[in-house]
Amino acid sequence: MTDMVFGAQDAPEEEPILSHWWRTVDRWTLSAVAILFLVGLLLGLAASPPLAARNGLDPFHYVTRQAVFGVMGMGTMLIVSMMSPRQIRRWATLGFAGAFVAILLLPVLGTDFGKGAVRWYSLGFASVQPSEFLKPVFVVFAAWLMTGSMVRGGPPGKTLSFAVALAVTACLALQPDFGQASLILAAWGLMYFVAGAPMPLLLGLAGAVVAAGTFAYENSEHFARRIDGYLTPNIDPNTQIGYATAAIREGGFLGVGIGEGQVKWRLPDAHTDFIIAVAAEEYGLLLVWIIIGLFGFVTLRALFRLSRERDPFIRLAGTGLAALFGMQAIINMGVAVRLLPAKGMTLPFVSYGGSSVVAAGIALGMLMALTRRRPQDDFGDLVGFSRDRAISG
Repeated sequence: MTDMVFGAQDAPEEEPILSHWWRTVDRWTLSAVAILFLVGLLLGLAASPPLAARNGLDPFHYVTRQAVFGVMGMGTMLIVSMMSPRQIRRWATLGFAGAFVAILLLPVLGTDFGKGAVRWYSLGFASVQPSEFLKPVFVVFAAWLMTGSMVRGGPPGKTLSFAVALAVTACLALQPDFGQASLILAAWGLMYFVAGAPMPLLLGLAGAVVAAGTFAYENSEHFARRIDGYLTPNIDPNTQIGYATAAIREGGFLGVGIGEGQVKWRLPDAHTDFIIAVAAEEYGLLLVWIIIGLFGFVTLRALFRLSRERDPFIRLAGTGLAALFGMQAIINMGVAVRLLPAKGMTLPFVSYGGSSVVAAGIALGMLMALTRRRPQDDFGDLVGFSRDRAISG
């Protein structure tokens, strides 16, 4: 009868996926990540030619590869950022299962490339480091488990997530890869804290970590060597930390000039683990501050947007992903200035490495998908606007 009187109304047209994504995604974060990638290419032009010369390759061989990796990583980030939280959870669960199996098979099928730690699969034309891909999918999987325990009568998700975190860190420590193991455990601890863990339990976990570190120091020559090098009051100028420290000191505020730096000729990992030393030497403290500011901006902006989120899964998963991104940057730069022991960890989107860039794209894509604007935000803004009008009226 209503249709007969007023006429039938057409169903509202569904908004195209691309326009809906552009309207809801955090474009400031997207811009900051793009700038980080461009900075990485700029530093690659400075840091990689010496390595290419040592290996008898074209001077821009590694820069070209980094550009290809970057396009793959940025493309992956954009695609993942268009997914819904439900899709993120499903794909991350499958991805965690695959990455964990890949970690378990490393002792059999992996290689160390002469670095003393079996962390990679060699594909001939490239290599893959599964721990890089394990980090973001583990965070989302753990957030899903923790959320299950928040439902009355639900499974013991927090306990299950703790068991999974222990299994993952144990596998990484056996490679040995104590840096990635520590990063995953720290991200899980922060998520557990946000989920409402009691403080005595967190203090007990911190004590367990100290005990595990003591055991590793006494039983792992690799771990002990790095800790001893960090605790030594005098820095050997012919070590990686010595070269990096000297480069940062020589750079000053504005740097020694483009192409004039020397650390890239002395450090074998100048294009990966110590890329910030190249930035400090050639471009000075000014560029380092810009890089730190970009990482801080992305991390804090994500946490701010997540603070308004009502869905516990989105809040936990997003917090863990933001923590991974920020803490990995802190660890990489902290090692270069000797605030932390050497970890062998890349700077996301800036350091050279296919696994690192693509995995960072997946992590940031999931983070941007989880922090997109949703109807709850619009409703909250409307309620706040109505309240303000009522007060002013």
